[in-house]
Amino acid sequence: MSNSNTPHIILASSSAYRKELLSRLQLPFISISPEIDETPKPNEQPEETAIRLAQEKAEAIGLTNPNAIIIGSDQVATLNGAQIGKPGNHYTALAQLKTMRGKTVIFHTALCVLDNRTSHQIQIANCQTLVQVRELSDAELDAYLHIEKPYDCAGSAKNEGLGIALLQSVQSDDPTALTGLPLIALTSMLRNLNVTFFNSVH
Repeated sequence: MSNSNTPHIILASSSAYRKELLSRLQLPFISISPEIDETPKPNEQPEETAIRLAQEKAEAIGLTNPNAIIIGSDQVATLNGAQIGKPGNHYTALAQLKTMRGKTVIFHTALCVLDNRTSHQIQIANCQTLVQVRELSDAELDAYLHIEKPYDCAGSAKNEGLGIALLQSVQSDDPTALTGLPLIALTSMLRNLNVTFFNSVH
């Protein structure tokens, strides 16, 4: 458990998935939704979009929250180099899944940790995950969407839920990156800021 020396930590996100992931570290934190434009810039590479947005989220929250460590993250899914956004509705999600089946989708999950206390140090990482999608029928894909309704997820599937059944394989150095917050990279960054995870309770 954390102690009284744990710094003030803010997750620059309204995502329930990222909140759940960060809570695994058993550090006290609050979540604040950053109000930024997430539209990709012209000719911007997918990993560039993810990294830029992760940093912009952290910096947006940092403007009004001094003396805190701020965590920003963003994820961009790509197929054949083209970005796949959040579908927003059933029709778009079904079209996405039909396009993705039998193919490899690359998820870029960017992470930015801003130390807004004294140094204003910024640490950035991009965790890449390769996902092979199963060859499934239109009926199966439609049924999945009606069950889980993953319309707020890039790629139209929740790998932490029933969406795992859509996947043939997942390749990544960080198993939490696909869900939206790469905890291995995050714990390394927090350690660089002298955040501890295993304080003695005796």
